[in-house]
Amino acid sequence: MKNNNTDRIIIATTKWVGIIILIALFFWGILYFYQTQKYEETNDAQVDAYLSPINAKVGGYIEKIYFRDNQQVSKGDTLVLIEKDEYLIQKNTAFSELLSSQAKLGILFANEESQKRNIEVIEAKMAGTKAKLQQQELEYERYRNLFKEEATTKQKLENVYTTMMINKSDLNENQALLKASEAKLNDINAERNAILAEIKIKKTLLDRENLDIKYTVITAPYSGKLGKKTIQEGQLIQPGQTLAFLTNESTEKWIIANFKETQIGKFETGQKVKIQLDAFPDEEFSGSIESFSPTTGSRYSLLPPDNATGNFVKVIQRIPVRVKFTDTKEKISKLSAGMNAHVYIIK
Repeated sequence: MKNNNTDRIIIATTKWVGIIILIALFFWGILYFYQTQKYEETNDAQVDAYLSPINAKVGGYIEKIYFRDNQQVSKGDTLVLIEKDEYLIQKNTAFSELLSSQAKLGILFANEESQKRNIEVIEAKMAGTKAKLQQQELEYERYRNLFKEEATTKQKLENVYTTMMINKSDLNENQALLKASEAKLNDINAERNAILAEIKIKKTLLDRENLDIKYTVITAPYSGKLGKKTIQEGQLIQPGQTLAFLTNESTEKWIIANFKETQIGKFETGQKVKIQLDAFPDEEFSGSIESFSPTTGSRYSLLPPDNATGNFVKVIQRIPVRVKFTDTKEKISKLSAGMNAHVYIIK
């Protein structure tokens, strides 16, 4: 009798459990059908954000690191110091070369002034020589007329002629000296232009050395949160080497949802979106469709599939859809790039 009662209880319990399961499955089916009619959904979605690398602009040994893993930083905060002794030496060398070129310019300026004085002296001599030559030409003309009238001797006429030719020779010599001095002055001007160009180059090199010294202090380009620290003090780094990654807090976060190509036929920009995150299962986020990828995700792979190889198997492709959050910044500030999401597109 006791066994019969137990059997009846087991049978009754099993029956009611089965009924409850059937009812639950029934309501789940209705809910699933309702959702499929109201939403297009995918769980192939992740939170994304701008993640920028912090790169070294100059190489050298790391002197000091001022950040830790996952540290919050503000724009302008010092992150890394690179030893700058070598860059200071290069700067002093460039500065010394600049001073040397500037000293050459001073010497050249003095030579230029001296050459101008020489030209003035030669021009003054030429003026006196011209006056003597003109006087001697008149004297020669007068004695020639006297010689024609037999009022003077031939020797006297020859003496006057000789003196006139000497004065003419002196004038030609001064003219040659003047041309040589002017040519030298032109050479000085050309050399000055070359030195001025050299000074400009040396100033540029000095500016470059100052810039390199500035680059030995690596600062945060904007406010955000740093990732894992992968460098150590004393480590030798190269120009362009990535030292850390920084998320930009001043820019928005978004969702990249990969929908099947069979789902996106009626999607439109601006369409409302409901978002659930695995990290916050009890909280719902809202958004809207911002843009669609121009190609399927497979086309961005390193080796895109080629269906003309003869091994074609039809696979439903996925289209990346960018979804922007419409919630407040305070609400989405707690989200991290890479979080998994479940996205529902409201039809």
